[in-house]
Amino acid sequence: MVVACIGLLLFVGAALGEVAAMVAAHRRAQAAADLAALGAARVLRSGGDACGEAGRLASANLGRLTSCRVSGSDVRVTVDVAGPHWLGPPADLAAESRAGPSP
Repeated sequence: MVVACIGLLLFVGAALGEVAAMVAAHRRAQAAADLAALGAARVLRSGGDACGEAGRLASANLGRLTSCRVSGSDVRVTVDVAGPHWLGPPADLAAESRAGPSP
């Protein structure tokens, strides 16, 4: 009985750790997407390569730019980051962000 309770507690602890790691990874993905979109909008305003800047900023924040769309003065980006690989298959987490003038 004691061994079963200890095993259950270890499993629950590991599951909670996995959930916490996924939340942290999603926060990293959102931060990378926000920074990439803001940087791309800044470069777009000065006439540069917005998507190139978005990719550079996403990489600098340990993310991978998977989508970049420029529409007028708006930039929409999607960034993936590697999720935790503790229990089960690896899962990448994605976040999307938009930057530009107010709609």
